[in-house]
Amino acid sequence: MSLNIGDKISLAIHDIAFGGEGVGRVDEFVVFVPFVLVGETVEAEITEVKKNFARAKLLRVEAPSTNRVEPPCAYFGRCGGCQYQHIDYAEQLRIKHKQIADLFERVGKIPSDKIAPVIPCPSPYGYRNRIMIRSQWNKPEQKLNIGFVRWDCGLVEDIEECKISEPALNEQIREVRKNPPPKGGIKVVLRVQPDSWEVPQDSFFQNNFFLLPKLVETVRGFIRSGGANSLADLYCGVGFFGIEVADAVERFVGVEYDQRAIRAARLNAARRNISNGEFISAKVEEVLPDLLQKFSPEKTCVLIDPPRKGCQPGILELLRETKPSQVVYVSCHPATMARDLNILCSDNVFELVRVQPLDMFPQTQHVECVADLRAGQNLAKPPKIVSTE
Repeated sequence: MSLNIGDKISLAIHDIAFGGEGVGRVDEFVVFVPFVLVGETVEAEITEVKKNFARAKLLRVEAPSTNRVEPPCAYFGRCGGCQYQHIDYAEQLRIKHKQIADLFERVGKIPSDKIAPVIPCPSPYGYRNRIMIRSQWNKPEQKLNIGFVRWDCGLVEDIEECKISEPALNEQIREVRKNPPPKGGIKVVLRVQPDSWEVPQDSFFQNNFFLLPKLVETVRGFIRSGGANSLADLYCGVGFFGIEVADAVERFVGVEYDQRAIRAARLNAARRNISNGEFISAKVEEVLPDLLQKFSPEKTCVLIDPPRKGCQPGILELLRETKPSQVVYVSCHPATMARDLNILCSDNVFELVRVQPLDMFPQTQHVECVADLRAGQNLAKPPKIVSTE
């Protein structure tokens, strides 16, 4: 059966792909459709046909899953911010675990038993502390739309509130709507500042305060089980990880190119009387070899929390050459993480001990992961497994 744009089909869903789209087949030809669940039969309309797959939009759920719930957000299905509000939260966690395991096995050749269960967020709604809303002139209705970009086009969905954002951000959304930008095409960043942390306007900070303690617990547990006495915190931003796990090592150094973030990191450390570390403004690739020589690779853990695009190839090669005793890799993008872990573990330079996913982004396709890698001579101690309770 050949598919054409506009065709309406009945589709049985047998998987949820990484990214959130359901997977069905028509005569073995793959069709992706959003906002569905495994086991459902749905009516869908073909919107795109490629050589090896097609995409469709959901028209009707003919046979719903028992894991389907009513989305609390009036904009769900149009706004591009969430993909999973129609799914019971426990099922979201199971889906994410399977997606990560499948992705890591395909991209990184990593067996699924290395992937721990996903640690849930204690607040599946109202957790985001930073959002970016956009303004766009709606010509047909002659008004300014203020909200998020839709999932199916480049238009902005006009919103009054965001269910996954903290209440303080929804207050800010209402203020922006009362005092709108003078024209369309403007991005507005709204943020709840973390208590007692200095964070410059454009500097990164984790966007979910509710799960931060578990994230820190995971990183600290991995570092302590690795036995390193020194820590090199790369891409350290405002110093969050280095400061929070300073008690797990004798000394640490944070490296960040952004000088404003480094000034904030020093202030954050001073506020907490952290005296066993320092922060330097530099490019990672320029200082890493000297740092490891100074600290001794066999006693050093390197913590990396790179941007979504992952580590630069040169950094990965430097880690392979200098071979610190442990690498703890934090990432919100499992695909680039799996790629980088595959490179680090090639030729058995490092061995992956454990990947711990944390649901820092409930209701969405995204998930945070922390990986524990050890150089060959440092595999004797088992890693601490963080409870999901």
